[in-house]
Amino acid sequence: MKKLLSIIIALAAVCGLLAFGANQLQSSAGSTGKKVLNLYTWGDYIDPNLLTKFQKQTGYHVNVETFDSNEAMFTKIKQGGTSYDLTVPSDYMIEKMKKANLLLPLDKKRLTGMANYDPRFMDLDFDKDNRYSVPYFWGTLGIIYNDKFVKPGSINHWNDLWQSKYRDKIMLIDSARDVMGFSLASMNKSMNTTDPATLLAARNKLNQLAPNVKAVVADEIKMYMIQNEAAIAVDWSGEASEMLDGNDHLHYVVPSEGSNLWFDNLVIPKTAKHFDAIYAFLNFMSEPKNAAQNAEYIGYATPNKKAKALLPKAIRTDRQFYPDDQTIRHLQIYKDLSPAKVGLYNDRYLEFKMHH
Repeated sequence: MKKLLSIIIALAAVCGLLAFGANQLQSSAGSTGKKVLNLYTWGDYIDPNLLTKFQKQTGYHVNVETFDSNEAMFTKIKQGGTSYDLTVPSDYMIEKMKKANLLLPLDKKRLTGMANYDPRFMDLDFDKDNRYSVPYFWGTLGIIYNDKFVKPGSINHWNDLWQSKYRDKIMLIDSARDVMGFSLASMNKSMNTTDPATLLAARNKLNQLAPNVKAVVADEIKMYMIQNEAAIAVDWSGEASEMLDGNDHLHYVVPSEGSNLWFDNLVIPKTAKHFDAIYAFLNFMSEPKNAAQNAEYIGYATPNKKAKALLPKAIRTDRQFYPDDQTIRHLQIYKDLSPAKVGLYNDRYLEFKMHH
């Protein structure tokens, strides 16, 4: 009898452990419960300490999945079968997602921090009245140079890159829109032009730059520049911030004649399910203290005006990453172009890369 009782107790204990384990497994899966937020974002695009703080403060567990391009994100959401609550597209992609009916409008009554944002970065053409999006980060396209190889102050404009003394010294970010864009800007043309003759002229000008181009790459630019293996690079401001942190000889310049001004904003895909978590997160990230912490971690410029005021003076007064109004007036936001027009950019860009 004692033996039988022991067996019964043992079986009960095993069943209890199995039930506990099942509950733990279910809670760790995140997306199966109600106290979750499914965030689809760029890699390493939020301070993990903020996710921990948000979870402790609200009880919502954040499941993070990442993408490496706006186009990949768009395709996955359009195909369906996902349950993302928030994602972080760039300006032109927000426009494209609206046209494809992939976004839900914001319930402004549930947002508590919109007044914290800089009015300059609200109500922009890609989302008038911020009907669908909350600003997250913004930045520019510019030139990074190493003062070991380039005289300080000698590079201020796009056309400076074409000087023969920079032969085999320039790294370019592998991006059709950006490389074609700075060539267009150097010609005082719109970075959104769809005129075939103008795009051909931009490609021809890039062909003239080819002898100066050391390589056309992606993330590798950071390594080359930090390790003094290249003199000049064209890249985004956030990437430039990482480079400057890793090498005191590097400088970032936004040409005053014009460049790209980009925005990444938080939006609600039509797949969203956890609306209490969504608005809790949007309000949490709009709090100045949290937005400032995130900006310091990521290195990109915050559109949250009250958060910017909390940043160290060396950061908030740095005109390389927070350019003045005069420079901003000359910057251009990419527009959503039709597939045929995007194809024109890609074709001319690929012709340049083959020429290089």
